Amino acid sequence: MVQRPVPWSYYQNVVTSSYSYVWWDWERWEKEIDWMALQGVNLPLAFTGQESVWQKVFKGFNISKEELDDFFGGPAFLAWARMGNLHGWGGPLPQSWLDEQLALQKCILSRMLELGMTPVLPSFSGNVPAALKKRFPAANITRLGDWNTVNGDTRWCCTFLLDPSDPLFIEIGQAFIQQQFKEYGVVTHIYNCDTFNENSPPTDDPTYISSLGAGVYEAMHKGDRHAVWLMQRIQCDTPELVDGVLFVKVLCSICHGWLFSSDSSFWKPPQMKALLHSVPYGKMIVLDLFADVNPIWKRSSHFYGTPYIWCMLHNFGGNIEMYGTFDTVSAGPIDAHVSPNSTMIGVGMCMEGIEQNPVVYEQMSEMAFWNEKVKVEEWVRNYSHRRYGKRIKQIEAAWDILYHTIYNCTDGIADHNNDYIVELPDFVPTLKSNTQNAIGGQMIKASSSERIRRFSFRETSSDLPRPHLWYSPGKVIHALKLFLDAGDLLIGSLTYRYDLVDLTRQVLSKLANQVYVDALTAYHSKHVEELNVQSQKFIELIKDIDMLLASEDGFLLGPWLESAKNLARSPGQLRQYEWNARTQVTMWYDNTNTNQSKLHDYANKFWSSLLRSYYLPRASTYFDHLLKSLRENQSFPLEKWRREWISYSNNWQSGTELYSVKAQGDAFKISKDLFKKYLEP
Repeated sequence: MVQRPVPWSYYQNVVTSSYSYVWWDWERWEKEIDWMALQGVNLPLAFTGQESVWQKVFKGFNISKEELDDFFGGPAFLAWARMGNLHGWGGPLPQSWLDEQLALQKCILSRMLELGMTPVLPSFSGNVPAALKKRFPAANITRLGDWNTVNGDTRWCCTFLLDPSDPLFIEIGQAFIQQQFKEYGVVTHIYNCDTFNENSPPTDDPTYISSLGAGVYEAMHKGDRHAVWLMQRIQCDTPELVDGVLFVKVLCSICHGWLFSSDSSFWKPPQMKALLHSVPYGKMIVLDLFADVNPIWKRSSHFYGTPYIWCMLHNFGGNIEMYGTFDTVSAGPIDAHVSPNSTMIGVGMCMEGIEQNPVVYEQMSEMAFWNEKVKVEEWVRNYSHRRYGKRIKQIEAAWDILYHTIYNCTDGIADHNNDYIVELPDFVPTLKSNTQNAIGGQMIKASSSERIRRFSFRETSSDLPRPHLWYSPGKVIHALKLFLDAGDLLIGSLTYRYDLVDLTRQVLSKLANQVYVDALTAYHSKHVEELNVQSQKFIELIKDIDMLLASEDGFLLGPWLESAKNLARSPGQLRQYEWNARTQVTMWYDNTNTNQSKLHDYANKFWSSLLRSYYLPRASTYFDHLLKSLRENQSFPLEKWRREWISYSNNWQSGTELYSVKAQGDAFKISKDLFKKYLEP
């Protein structure tokens, strides 16, 4: 019998509910919960349906349904409304949504309990509707600053925060937990709360910070005397290299509320200790959310004695990118657990979006059962056998290459996919003589010392953003060749088909990055014909990758849109839900006629039909303007390009075109043909 060295296996991120689960029905949820059980997950986040609970709680404080319409976000943006980043965007929520999601949550909790899990429910963090300030004018309620709107539009930004030291905070927090008891019964004593969400307290006085933490916990304790506070946190200022210079960039502003992060100069050891020690020992658990890249336990003496869970974040925005940190994941949790004075009590998977890189989550979930470092080469070899049901020499060799390249990133850079197909730079090309340095002609082969920051907003810049590349593309092309060589031995294998399509997509998307750079090099060299050749090649790659993705069910836009529409109960809801689904994966947030959303393409996806209907027209428009400006020796018409593209995007977001929900085509043949077309000498 296998003995767990740590008791807890945590699962989910507070934004996974929006990037992945938002449109799920009970059938899909049941499948996911059963998968959790098979992976040993016993501490899952359970955030579905909480808006219905809040509606009942705020009704007790004289807040009407109409006043809550501006408080809740739309279905695809609920995670950020819950954290107080935005309000109203994509809303309002219909009553049918509130009622049905609450019913769904009861099914979710019942199944989790049936399989021996301890759900983590939400608690009150201080985020309140604007109307509460009118009802309680003496309460210590602060209006927060802008969060990523284009121009500080208060229709969506600048939410209201009730101070944890105010007695009303405890009253509302207690009422929320007790209302959950009424709805679900006593299903857990563990609650998630992340306060100070991208807002530092008004003073760095440890005594004051301790009082705030105590207030948050007191609200939980009043509602449930056995309450344990689970705190999601991350040190977001991950080091990144920009033109050989080390930069530190706070990432929270485009992700979500991660404690100790929005002002790294604020959260020094005295302030961290004050918050971590503000509750009785054993009544707080901290998620070391980004331990796979930037572990905090090492430099905080195991969170100064507070129990914590070693977590892998891995994915941002539900992007589709083959990526992993195998060596770190195979050793990091072991190192943390055996370290002197360790307070580690579990491992966790905290990806922003799921349904990508299955091998990564297979490895990470196993770490709850290992008490020694994993021999990764052997593990990967056995994984390939389990994955396809047989041992094949070429497949084993291919996976060995993938382990040492794609799945073993060691540069310490957070991987948020911004390949040029799915995140075309809002970039102003110039014809200055020094532009070769600006674009970096050998970008595809650049070392980690040449990376530029990945999470800054896409403002006009003279430097071209460079997609993250941490491995040798040539080696991965060889792995793809080995995959294809084994194809005749794996006909009919669904897992092989998925992996083959994903690997081919990965290779071709990196090739497209180089083609894009080659096109800009031709532009800077004033070679019209070469620019035309490279731009057409870029366009052709988009079309071919779209055709490839169409051959595998896991890479289709259609299911995302249809699952959203399936939850609608009226024509108006049908339009609203589809707009939510389309907007999240494209523009994301608000824009003007000439300024894209600051979060555009954050949740980009390599999905068939999304490439052809969205990314392709954008690239075509861009290259048309680029060619025209070069032929006429004119500056690139940035504002005109933006107007045209943003108008197209907004129309697409409001569109109702139907896209396939079933794969079409022979994935093996398509992949083989594309290899011959683009990759053979």
